[in-house]
Amino acid sequence: MTPMKTVFGLMLAFGLALQAAAPVPRPSGEFKIHEPSGKDTLLSAQKGKVVVIQFLFTWCPHCQAAAQWLSKMQTELGSKGLQVYGVAFNDEVLTKDVATNNKTTSAFSQYANFPVGLVTTKEPVLRFLGLSVVEGYGVPQMVVIDKKGVIRSQTTPRPSGNLTIATESVMRETVNKLLNEK
Repeated sequence: MTPMKTVFGLMLAFGLALQAAAPVPRPSGEFKIHEPSGKDTLLSAQKGKVVVIQFLFTWCPHCQAAAQWLSKMQTELGSKGLQVYGVAFNDEVLTKDVATNNKTTSAFSQYANFPVGLVTTKEPVLRFLGLSVVEGYGVPQMVVIDKKGVIRSQTTPRPSGNLTIATESVMRETVNKLLNEK
């Protein structure tokens, strides 16, 4: 193979990798949310509920705004089987310092009436979302998991437009549909 073909092939493969998204639907797999209280919540313990996870940066205004409408949904639909979680994974929480993490996630909690936990490395979040470490992504990233533990909807790496679950109207429609499934 000529050097030019090799370079072109690598560029094509790299470009396709950047465009790849995790397939939906897919089994959610396990995910552990470390809550500021010290409690660890396992996603597998939520089977039987519709779960929305907002992966967020605590300082992000889009994440803060989404947390406010997700909080309304949690209040309205929690008794019908909805459980919303937040998972912070910005640089400020990627530390083992418990006091710093508690302060950072507690400050974000003014926007959310649902549990907001954290991770100490980005890798579990990227793996769960099916994103590559070289892939760019926007926040918030959101997933919706049905009662059987299957990811039924997920934001694209760079959420945009009005047809994404990162908007309240589409998220409500998606969640209500899943809550009504047998």
